[in-house]
Amino acid sequence: MPVTLDASTIAVLTQQVLGATLVLSALFGFAAQRSHFCTMGAVSDIVNMQDWTRMHMWAVAIAIAVLGFSGMSYLGVIAPEKALYVSPKVLWLSTLVGGLMFGFGMVLASGCGNKTLLRISAGNLKSLVVFMVMGIAAFATLKGITAVVRVNTVDLFSFTAPTLSIPMRLIVSSLLAFVLLIWALRNPHMRSLSALLPSLVIGGVIVGVWYVSGRLGYVQEHPDTLQEAFLATNSGRMESLSFVAPIAYLLDWLMMFSDKSKVLTLGMVSVVGVMLGGFLEAQISKTFRWEGFASTEDVTNHLVGAVLMGIGGVTAMGCTIGQGLSGISTLALGSFIALAGILLGAVSAFKYQIWRLDRM
Repeated sequence: MPVTLDASTIAVLTQQVLGATLVLSALFGFAAQRSHFCTMGAVSDIVNMQDWTRMHMWAVAIAIAVLGFSGMSYLGVIAPEKALYVSPKVLWLSTLVGGLMFGFGMVLASGCGNKTLLRISAGNLKSLVVFMVMGIAAFATLKGITAVVRVNTVDLFSFTAPTLSIPMRLIVSSLLAFVLLIWALRNPHMRSLSALLPSLVIGGVIVGVWYVSGRLGYVQEHPDTLQEAFLATNSGRMESLSFVAPIAYLLDWLMMFSDKSKVLTLGMVSVVGVMLGGFLEAQISKTFRWEGFASTEDVTNHLVGAVLMGIGGVTAMGCTIGQGLSGISTLALGSFIALAGILLGAVSAFKYQIWRLDRM
């Protein structure tokens, strides 16, 4: 029989969830800052220099995240069907269009949501502007004018996907991880500790946050609702790292701080944690430096990119980390569609920039 928890125990558990998330996300930020882990950078390296190292780092992180999520599911540590991204209903047009918008926008804004946080922590004021504008655009797409547009257009198109059994999930994830690891480790650079270790840490953190949310923060019977609950989540479901909607919720919390109904959540704390980890690494490596906009065109690109990321990230239900790592780790079909959209959008943006340069 489920154990009934009182309000004080729930409060303690919530603090544990938030504290563990802060530590894990700070580790994520430190590792990503140290290794220059960046999806946009990985695409840029391929398009401009035919260098696949950072893409291979991302592949290793995905492999670890996929194995970790499926392993915990198989052992009964977490229930995979409770994860935010896992649903029989696939909003295919939302994830595709949102992914395209986010991918194009992150190139204009010099980085995805995670990279924006890392750049802020290293003194980049351009990224601070991106943070604010992206957060506002994301909140409007969650609850405002663009949310109405989203719900009445792209969200109308969906299909039902088959549900993977837990044994089949383990088989598929093992095969996917094996292919990704073999592909990545063919690159000699990936056999060095400087490239391999951060990838392992980043993938491991995704798994760790799934555990914190899905195991530590899981309550079978919440005393207020008498229903199961995942403590300190905005969605009410099991979550891992993502950096678009949580930025919007963090801005809302800061602006409405006196409203006692506004409380800190796992996603909001992870935003702070990544910046703390990134700041610590920037101080240790002595790479912290103030940086501002270079021109009016630079301002315009970052503003447009921030808006596209805010709208696209919410429409796609995640960013390069939210869908590209956390979502993919669940093997959700919608996450693969979103990731394809993000990559296609990023490549299109780089091709657009090259075309503009050629015309000058």
